Amino acid sequence: MSIPVAYLAVVLIWSTTPLTIAWSSETIDPVLAGWLRMGIAALLGLMLLAVLRIRLPLNARAQLAYAYASLGVFGAMCCTYIASRYVPSGLISIIFGLAPILSAIFGMGLLNEPALRPYRWVASALAFVGLGVIFTDDVVLGRESLPGVFLLLMAVSLFSLSGVLVKRTGAQVHPLAHTVGALLWSLPGFALTWWLMGAAPLVIDPSTRAFWSVLYLAIFGSLIGFVSYFHVLRHLPPSTVALVTLITRFSP
Repeated sequence: MSIPVAYLAVVLIWSTTPLTIAWSSETIDPVLAGWLRMGIAALLGLMLLAVLRIRLPLNARAQLAYAYASLGVFGAMCCTYIASRYVPSGLISIIFGLAPILSAIFGMGLLNEPALRPYRWVASALAFVGLGVIFTDDVVLGRESLPGVFLLLMAVSLFSLSGVLVKRTGAQVHPLAHTVGALLWSLPGFALTWWLMGAAPLVIDPSTRAFWSVLYLAIFGSLIGFVSYFHVLRHLPPSTVALVTLITRFSP
């Protein structure tokens, strides 16, 4: 897959995810919805690995890459799912607009990347402000929204840090294998969080849009989206890849 095609795939797919995350949590506990999404995606990914005869590396460097990737898959996504109960999807778009800036900062500290030129700081700031203008109606918040804002700040920080740390490992893992490894690493975290938050019962109703949203997010948002994302991340700086969050205005 060419880098431009993969980048475009991430942009198109992740443009739809915040709304479907909100839908998937309407009748299903949000953390459980995230666990189902990642579990289905991991199962489909394992089947694809077998069909395509792609090896899933289990050496130390690969495992480290999976673990770092799970900071974004579990850490960022779990925080986003829980936050979706407190804040509107527009605010998710705005806060994830910080990802390119945070990725650049983490990259300078962990990858010795050169400092961003002034025009890139200005461009990122203008884009972030632009998101605020677009979603003005969604940023009228009360005290009850503060937990959601805090969780979203954690989510975008973990997402940005994850990309930089994955790049730092230098692991040359096939994007599909990398996706499956990260998904498998994320499942225990979702399960533990679900249990700690009260272990809400699983309610699946195929007649609801929550059910179909989980399936959509599993196939497109997690499997295809993350395969494309890890492919692009192998070839481009994390701060450049993180621009997806500004282009799409949404989180993964």
